[in-house]
Amino acid sequence: MSVQRAFFAILVGGLVLTLLTISRAQVDSRRIEEVVKKNVLAQEDMEIIDAFVADAVGRVVRTTDFTDVAKTRAVIVSHQISQAQYAQRFSEAAYREIGKGFDYATNEITDPDRRFKVFTNLLILAGELNDPRLVDLGVRLIPHENNTVRYWAVRVAASPGVWDKLSQNQAAAAPLSAKIIDACSQVAETSTPEALFLMAQFAGRYDTAPARDLLGRIADIRIKRYADWAVKYELVDTGVLKLLAAKITSGGTANQQLAKQFGQLYSYVIQRYIRAAKDNNLREPSSGQLASVLVETEQQCLGKLLGGPQNGITRAVEAGDLNALQTEHDRLLGSSNQAGALPSKFNFTYGLAQDKRLAPLPLPEPPQPKAVAETKPPEPKQPATPDHAGHSMPMR
Repeated sequence: MSVQRAFFAILVGGLVLTLLTISRAQVDSRRIEEVVKKNVLAQEDMEIIDAFVADAVGRVVRTTDFTDVAKTRAVIVSHQISQAQYAQRFSEAAYREIGKGFDYATNEITDPDRRFKVFTNLLILAGELNDPRLVDLGVRLIPHENNTVRYWAVRVAASPGVWDKLSQNQAAAAPLSAKIIDACSQVAETSTPEALFLMAQFAGRYDTAPARDLLGRIADIRIKRYADWAVKYELVDTGVLKLLAAKITSGGTANQQLAKQFGQLYSYVIQRYIRAAKDNNLREPSSGQLASVLVETEQQCLGKLLGGPQNGITRAVEAGDLNALQTEHDRLLGSSNQAGALPSKFNFTYGLAQDKRLAPLPLPEPPQPKAVAETKPPEPKQPATPDHAGHSMPMR
């Protein structure tokens, strides 16, 4: 299963269906059904489109009974057709009404839980419509403090299907893509692994300096989370490493910084796997994800980067041979006394520029759980006697 499909299934199955569920009253679609059948539309038909979209989106926004929201979204999406007049008017109405919905939720809904659900439902709807016009609505909510809202905002703004259409007009697409990359860069540090992967995917579409910087920033965030023993959903790193590998040699000139980040991130994945094996934690779900990252990265990245098939990592993982895995790590990435194949080819060292480290940074020891301080029961209060000034004071 791919990274994107895996966590999409988790989010949709585990989050959306349980948390985001609109009024039981059905959207009245009788008039719009007649409009859908027409080849040429009159002004009255345009107004029917406007009324249908306003009514349907309004139900999403104003409801307090979140029990049937997926059906309402499906009704809206099912009335999005390709007839030129209809498609343009429907798109304009969707942009206007979803935008109004965000404004209403922001300014009028005081309950944080309900506002969160409305935001998320509107973003899921925007994503399902797959309309380039709606990208800007996603960009608006990328800075949102709620990570679920942010994930869906990035999903709308950076949708590959939408950007396949937008990229046909580079003059219009370039400023918008730069705006998305900048918005993602501002919040990457506090974003979930799933959102980071969507950001990395989008950055991987471009060979601009801001896009490469965003991709490198995401790699550094993942590296730091390994170092802090705070990493979650390690399967994301398969995608991040693939995107890094693709950019290392893009444009005909090797990117030493991205190569270094690739090497350090891959090293931490290997080190974390070895540590889990030594601690007998290989049955944990994260260990299976780590193994998948190790094998897929070797098979899909290292051969291309080093100019020949590589299978030492895969063989070591399959055999459960930690010594062989460490040996292959050192051969590929470097050790304290020899440069690895990857640093040698792309002419980089680890650590700071002045360090000239041949080996990747070692994974720090995991933080020790804080000891619970022993607390003594309070001493009983002593009876008080008056002092010479007439105040009470405790007896000694």
